[in-house]
Amino acid sequence: MRKKFVFILVVLIMIFSYLTIASATKALRSTSDRPANLPFVSDSIRLVLITQELDTPFWNKVGQGALKQAQKENVQLEVWGSYGNNQDDFLKTMEVAIHSKVDGIIVQGLDNEEFKELTKVKAAFYGIPVITVANDVPVEESLRKTYVGSDQFEAGEMVARQLIKEMGTTGGVIILGDQEQAYYQKERLAGIEDVLSKYPDIEMIIRGTADAKEQVMATTQQLMNEVPRASAFIAINANYAGPMIQEIGRRTQVEPYYIYTFDDGVGSTALLEQGMLDGILAQKPEEMGSESVKRLMQWISGETVPLDSNGYLTETRMVKAEGEEP
Repeated sequence: MRKKFVFILVVLIMIFSYLTIASATKALRSTSDRPANLPFVSDSIRLVLITQELDTPFWNKVGQGALKQAQKENVQLEVWGSYGNNQDDFLKTMEVAIHSKVDGIIVQGLDNEEFKELTKVKAAFYGIPVITVANDVPVEESLRKTYVGSDQFEAGEMVARQLIKEMGTTGGVIILGDQEQAYYQKERLAGIEDVLSKYPDIEMIIRGTADAKEQVMATTQQLMNEVPRASAFIAINANYAGPMIQEIGRRTQVEPYYIYTFDDGVGSTALLEQGMLDGILAQKPEEMGSESVKRLMQWISGETVPLDSNGYLTETRMVKAEGEEP
């Protein structure tokens, strides 16, 4: 009886050993047969576009372009952000996107330490690629993958050249921006200065202001008192064009002045159509949106790694008050 029991036990052990070896062999074979790179499934990709200026004409167009391209790429894209340049809400939204572990972020660049900390440390920790759109930040300070938008230095040059063409090479030019200029404003200003500094009879008066409408108007009033012979105004923050023109019109006729800005401000196009602006620097916001999704997907799919850190530039052109290009 004992011998019979031992015999049965040995047989069972041999059967279990065979089954174990067979299962392991099958697992190893299926692993080795698996392709080195798993197929890229685009419909599982989730992207987010984040802006500080939701529901403005310029950023609506950026969003429209991004959504159209996302549909072509068969990926999910959501547009998040804040209203009225609320930086705290904007940064919180950015942090939520990172902790949600989205696959990629397209974002309006914000040139401050909190934003750079989010892109350089937190997004990098989760392996989330970040692309800036329309407003850039320095790559070495943010580790963003690339930038899609206008060459802001060249845009400033174009505005200055058009001003010279209309005004001539003599006069005072008031340039209005933020008290703490964002990177895109610094680039615009540098381009303007590069052109106007070549003319010794042009005086540039550069001033920063807080972003409240009343403060922009008060700063404009102060400048007009300080520089009564000013011939021209340039709003490098396009959102300041409206309050600036309102204050000029309250004191005197707007028509004698040469006034220029950019098309990314609320109401810039309407002011141009009303003849309150002599020209705006027109950009391609819808193209910015579509191109940013395209480039981000090239990174995620591994098609283009690395992306060009200098950025992918979209077209800019000057549009005059008469509706014609100069």
